[in-house]
Amino acid sequence: MKINKALVALAVIFFSSVSFALPVNINNASADQLATALSGVGSTKAQAIVEHRTTNGNFTQASQITNVSGIGTAIYEKNKADILIK
Repeated sequence: MKINKALVALAVIFFSSVSFALPVNINNASADQLATALSGVGSTKAQAIVEHRTTNGNFTQASQITNVSGIGTAIYEKNKADILIK
């Protein structure tokens, strides 16, 4: 019985540490939300996304995120299913 409880506890710890990406609207998400939701995007790149949209207006296509300094096609391809622009 103790082994079962230990296995359940380990499973809970493991799955709680695995992050599951949720779609994020790059036109209105905060830098913190962007950094959390997008793989390969930390706080610096997330802030660059926010600054880019503030300066240039909303993104009209998800692929335009590659116009942000530090966001290349590899990051876009990794995240394109989770990028919203609505």
